[in-house]
Amino acid sequence: MLEHDRPITRAWVLHPDLKTDHTRRAAEPALEEAVALAAALPDLQVVGADVVRLPKIHPGMLFGKGKIAELKEALKAAEVELVLIDGPVTPVQQRNLEKAWGVKLLDRTGLILEIFSDRARTSEGVLQVEMAALSYQRTRLVRAWTHLERQRGGLGFVGGPGETQIEADRRAIDEQLNRLRRQLAKVVKTRELHRASRAKVPFPVVALVGYTNAGKSTLFNRLTGAKVFAKDMLFATLDPTMRKIILPAGDEIIMSDTVGFISDLPTELVAAFRATLEEVLDANLIVHVRDISHPQTEEQAQDVNTILQSLGVSEDAPVIEVWNKIDLLPDDTRAATLTQADRREDLFAISAVTGAGLDPLLAAIPDKLKDPRHETTLHLGFAQGRARAWLFDQGVVTDEEQDEDGYQLTVFWTGLQQERFRRLTTTDATGASS
Repeated sequence: MLEHDRPITRAWVLHPDLKTDHTRRAAEPALEEAVALAAALPDLQVVGADVVRLPKIHPGMLFGKGKIAELKEALKAAEVELVLIDGPVTPVQQRNLEKAWGVKLLDRTGLILEIFSDRARTSEGVLQVEMAALSYQRTRLVRAWTHLERQRGGLGFVGGPGETQIEADRRAIDEQLNRLRRQLAKVVKTRELHRASRAKVPFPVVALVGYTNAGKSTLFNRLTGAKVFAKDMLFATLDPTMRKIILPAGDEIIMSDTVGFISDLPTELVAAFRATLEEVLDANLIVHVRDISHPQTEEQAQDVNTILQSLGVSEDAPVIEVWNKIDLLPDDTRAATLTQADRREDLFAISAVTGAGLDPLLAAIPDKLKDPRHETTLHLGFAQGRARAWLFDQGVVTDEEQDEDGYQLTVFWTGLQQERFRRLTTTDATGASS
């Protein structure tokens, strides 16, 4: 079936606003983002959206009886087929609400998984999404199987009770997850080989990161001349793309465009896309692209920094902050933003669409890539041949002496190389212990 022939599903978006939860963002902008998430799926038509104020969470139904009855009338009048709830919904709540409203229901995690499934193009991306979806389904088996009674083992004449259908399904999902992990391991191995070959090429890697729809792909396309899919929608880019570019000063770099981050990113997706996101860990420079015109730009920046920290990006990692979309700001706000950017050497205000402000950004990248070197003395045991070979491949060993326990090496390296070496030896130790 052609994409434009796919049936359109009428959807309604609900954002629960719990009065006692002071950690959540402002309700109205959060609802707008949820609607934009829904709009990212081509076969959904959002016909309504509401913020639902909640004095407390009702364990079995999420909402109170009066609100459920009120929403039922609105959903029926709008001929809604799918309700999207911008937040977590338990399997029991999902089952009960679907029964009460006579519609299908997805929570925030389920919706993001649907978007990723629709967008993934590379074999790695497809595998990662499938793994994330299975992990999500595994936690929700109760919804599908609560109506089934425990089945007896054998023929049912003798013997104790057999496994429940939930247990059988959980085992089947675990087997499928193991199969996917093996497939993904092969793909990740290939990626690691590509990384290793890039490490020998004297081109530093610059990674673009940022909240989804911040304009990373538009900036990437303008700087590299590539034609990466860039559209004003959430998660326009899923699979990382890399291109070599020559900066105005003549320096050659490899630029990487990565998947956009988002608040409350499902843990299943963080885990599944870790191999992809770890491209950021190997970057010589991180360029954090922000949509400075967005009313929640500060909260979005905090979400990005939280995910970077969870990935293990060091606080000392070199970072440039780019305030994008200044062309969307009012004149007085734009002037104040440009003045603020001029006062900081690690901050640049730009428009990836018009090209404004790109020259100062490109001129600053080479200076940020000059990671100062320092000398360190290391001792490696005879069993650490892989780590020793890596140091020699990097060309950082200035002296080596052998003793009865192994090798004493003097290395002259950058902070980034030291961090990569730390991760390499940590991985080796983990592998050895397992």
